[in-house]
Amino acid sequence: MSLSDKFGRHIKDLRVSVTDRCNFRCVYCRSADPENYRDHDEILSWDELRRLVRIFVPLGISKVRITGGEPLVRDGVESFISYLKTIGVEDLSMTTNGRLLADRCEKLIAAGLDRINISLDSLDPIKFQKITRTRSYDTVMRGIDAAQKSRLAPVKINAVLVRGFNEDEVEAFAAFARERGVIMRFIEFMPLDADRHWSRELMVSAKQVYERIHAQWPLEQIAHEKSETARKYRFVDGAPGEIGLIAPVTQAFCGHCSRIRLTADGKLRTCLFSKEDRDLRALLRAEASDEEIVDWIRSVVTEKEEGHRINEPDFVPPSRTMVFIGG
Repeated sequence: MSLSDKFGRHIKDLRVSVTDRCNFRCVYCRSADPENYRDHDEILSWDELRRLVRIFVPLGISKVRITGGEPLVRDGVESFISYLKTIGVEDLSMTTNGRLLADRCEKLIAAGLDRINISLDSLDPIKFQKITRTRSYDTVMRGIDAAQKSRLAPVKINAVLVRGFNEDEVEAFAAFARERGVIMRFIEFMPLDADRHWSRELMVSAKQVYERIHAQWPLEQIAHEKSETARKYRFVDGAPGEIGLIAPVTQAFCGHCSRIRLTADGKLRTCLFSKEDRDLRALLRAEASDEEIVDWIRSVVTEKEEGHRINEPDFVPPSRTMVFIGG
């Protein structure tokens, strides 16, 4: 019953975006200009999302990550998490910017959340404001503290490094991991920004990050599953914390990709950089049966792309930016 593509990759991870709305406007993700959100009737309802995940789980989906936009801006996330646990989702996680997390952390845990990733692109409050275009550094840090003191620890902290913004903070982030015992993950800047400013010159490679941290605090690699996106390292001196390097541009991991994505408006994407959206919402709202939806999902997943082609001369960035795709 498991989902597989024509390259023999087994699909077990589903990223579910529950909203296109976000309370940040990060420079690497969305435009500073005003944008019109999709109307509420264009976004999948909670009932529609519940039905789809219920259909996906028997097909071998064991991991679900809730994303956005910012998932915590949509009321009802805790109830959705609770439902997903009742239908057998083994590994349930969320990616959040942390702004609303301090007040919601215990409710998310009570609902059944297993893991959490928090975006934090600077440890400098002024720089954080410049990157996120918000004044919420202290609020985010409270959210990190709340999660790290809970059973969600060790928390994963995600930083996208952009040259000219925060590439000078690599060592500070590594020190943060050692001091707080968190998993600090560095993500290469990808061509998914709304302002279309991405260039290779702005990207800080995972290799450069590794070399800088290793020079100050020697690292040793930790074993990882082939389908994992991050290459993981511990500190040789035994300090707490962990380093993760995610290198979709310079060290693509497409050959072992196990992920598909469901956007908030009901499009199924087989790759973060898919050129096409496959419209699952239309099928739902045409009152298709579960069996018809399963057949449709299988046909789409079978044609999953071999890779994202970022490093090919004919690469074309997707028309949708990260906030509309879901992390």
